[in-house]
Amino acid sequence: MKRTTPVIPAEDIQRQKEYCAELRALNAQKSPAPLAYVDTYGCQQNEADSELLRGMLCDMGYEITDTDKGADVIVINTCAIREHAEQRVFGNVGALVHGKRRNPNQIICLCGCMAQEPHVAERLRQSYRHVDLVFGPQALWRFPEFLRRVYLRRGRVFETEPSDGAIAEGLPVRRSGKLKAWVSIMYGCNNFCSYCIVPYTRGRERSREPEIILNEIRELAAQGYKDITLLGQNVNSYGKDLEGGIDFPTLLEQAAAIPGQFLLRFMTSHPKDATEKLFDVMARCDKVAPVIHLPFQSGNTRVLTAMNRRYTREQYLDKVRALRERIPNVVLTSDVIVGFPGETTPEFEDTLSLIEEVRFDALFTFIYSPRKGTPAAELPDPMPKEEKSANFDRLVEAQNRISLEKHRSYIGTVQRCLIDGAGEDPRNNLTARTAGNRLVHLNGDQALIGQFADIKIIDCSTWALFGELEGDPKCQ
Repeated sequence: MKRTTPVIPAEDIQRQKEYCAELRALNAQKSPAPLAYVDTYGCQQNEADSELLRGMLCDMGYEITDTDKGADVIVINTCAIREHAEQRVFGNVGALVHGKRRNPNQIICLCGCMAQEPHVAERLRQSYRHVDLVFGPQALWRFPEFLRRVYLRRGRVFETEPSDGAIAEGLPVRRSGKLKAWVSIMYGCNNFCSYCIVPYTRGRERSREPEIILNEIRELAAQGYKDITLLGQNVNSYGKDLEGGIDFPTLLEQAAAIPGQFLLRFMTSHPKDATEKLFDVMARCDKVAPVIHLPFQSGNTRVLTAMNRRYTREQYLDKVRALRERIPNVVLTSDVIVGFPGETTPEFEDTLSLIEEVRFDALFTFIYSPRKGTPAAELPDPMPKEEKSANFDRLVEAQNRISLEKHRSYIGTVQRCLIDGAGEDPRNNLTARTAGNRLVHLNGDQALIGQFADIKIIDCSTWALFGELEGDPKCQ
């Protein structure tokens, strides 16, 4: 299949594997084995990237630990989407200086979207001298090479040059669990929403080959994974750089045809590219979960235009109607930004009226955070913080009411759920997820973890459902 984006040559990937082998031989001489810790901030794509980082670290002979205490290598995989996340990273990275003083041979790495921001890389270079290695998302596949340079030369390494990115296949992966898996189907973003730094940090859209993706899903199904999420900054743009006529709905339908007992999810969908073809595939494929995350960001068309979202309020509502015509019980979640530069309170009221009309199951709500280097950061922003906070509180209050009403409608129904873990409350010692990804607390035998079961919903809160096993769980 022809493509318009580059693929890292196999010999270059093999060179990284050779670096892994070289470091593994050096680490084999140590007793006990050296420890590595990967700390992840941000989105599901960062979680998937961290699984690749852990895979490479394992190939280099490190044992993975869940704490920075005593770790020989610390990797901080960062998010740049909001200022609060950046400041939290800087605070936590600053605190690592104490461990570095106790263990001067410790290697501290910072990667992810923050690393790709020039002002962040310079701040790390000048003010965080205990950080040894800094690299951006497009260079992740070269992690063994970078770590080897630090390890053998003990010099600082910064690899943050701007890049449109490429596809790197054949990297090892160490997944976080045995039930749920992330599968990246594409990387980067071409949308350039005026508030968003992601296109500048993750490069241009580039799709993985469909057969490679499908083979990965086949392997996961064979290994017993029950919940598989396809990832991309905008999954609906999948395939536009592949000259094979495949698009995301086609890929999703092919994935749903793979044998096995599992559910397919995907995120994130840009509304401008969410098509009726996608909704049709969701409706007719049992393995595709009836849930979609469809960020609308604002309910006012003027604000949406300033955000460069490329759809109107009316077009968004039309998409929701088309979706619900096909899947009446679809679980719909979204993102909202409050206080975008220039937004007035009457324009914010349009956002409130949209959520009342759509009635989302859940929202991820944020007060606008300026990102250096984006067009929105240069816009006048006259609304006082107090007014933005008041609007934000009104939005959260309205959505919490709707979420509770939505959850109350589940009471008395029986939901097919994946029992996915242990609960913290001894009265409800298990957790589960509905097909629509609603959290359910229940009580039962922990041997049920990893199984699908019918659960009768008996109560709810704003954020979760409470249930009991229906019938004989051994038959589920």
